[in-house]
Amino acid sequence: MDVSLQPVNNERLANLCGQFDEHLRQIETRLGVEIHNRGHRFRIEGAERAVTTACEIIKDLYRATADEILSPERVHLSLQDARTEQIAAAGENGRADSLPESEVQTRRQIIRARGQHQVDYIQSIETTDLTFGIGPAGTGKTYLAVACAVAALEREKVSRLVLVRPAVEAGERLGFLPGDMVQKVDPYLRPIYDALYEMLGFERVGKLIDRNVIEVAPLAFMRGRTLNHAFVIMDEAQNTTVEQMKMFLTRIGYGSTAVVTGDITQIDLPKHTPSGLKHVRGVLGGTQGVQFVHFDSRDVVRHALVQRIVDAYDRFEAEAEAARDAGE
Repeated sequence: MDVSLQPVNNERLANLCGQFDEHLRQIETRLGVEIHNRGHRFRIEGAERAVTTACEIIKDLYRATADEILSPERVHLSLQDARTEQIAAAGENGRADSLPESEVQTRRQIIRARGQHQVDYIQSIETTDLTFGIGPAGTGKTYLAVACAVAALEREKVSRLVLVRPAVEAGERLGFLPGDMVQKVDPYLRPIYDALYEMLGFERVGKLIDRNVIEVAPLAFMRGRTLNHAFVIMDEAQNTTVEQMKMFLTRIGYGSTAVVTGDITQIDLPKHTPSGLKHVRGVLGGTQGVQFVHFDSRDVVRHALVQRIVDAYDRFEAEAEAARDAGE
């Protein structure tokens, strides 16, 4: 298929192609196509569906060059929106079903779902009392949960946000930390704060925390409480014990929505301590009002290398487990 980009602008064309055509190579790799260009004319070869998608992505990116400098990350996100893995797998005669749009609107911005799992995740949060988002780093689990929480607060569906995280160090021993308990656990809660600041603004977050409309707390502070009319998020849930997970889940009160996120491949608990997140999948699977959404490497919205790293670790661990089983 041939594509001619208009208006012809050499600076924008260079921006589109990237240094040493890295943006074009990125599209080729993800969609399984070949792209040849001479000036503003592009020829794309490959499976029909993949070629059509590549053409649309190139046109969209060229339109974007009028206002921004493209980066590999920006190209990656465009490919993510286009469900490139499903398209590449569909083959010459196959097709990938169109992806329903899903978005979360807050006062400051609109956050759109990227990929089927993010769509499922947002829809589950909006319709289910308890949602588990399980998957690797960079898939938007925490960010989307905070976005849904902020939107619910602004629409007055809930009266407060409660954001929880177990204070478990990632394989390190930091020793004594100054300050009171809240100040000690603040570093562990930084990703949640960052998302809140982006969606609500620094000053407004501070005011809402002062008024106790937003509470950011370590998991240990949840014991003995009942959380009514609240949007409750527990992040890094893979670092809860079985007892802690049960304790947290039984805090959910009337009119509340709860989201639990975690990555069961990055558990920082002491050896031989079962993860509450792993355990709860067997306990609550199929329970009414509870939904599990599993993300994978295709949902990673960080650097494309992160996808390959996640896949490499998964392969290595699967091979190691197979070797252990064979040894037994």
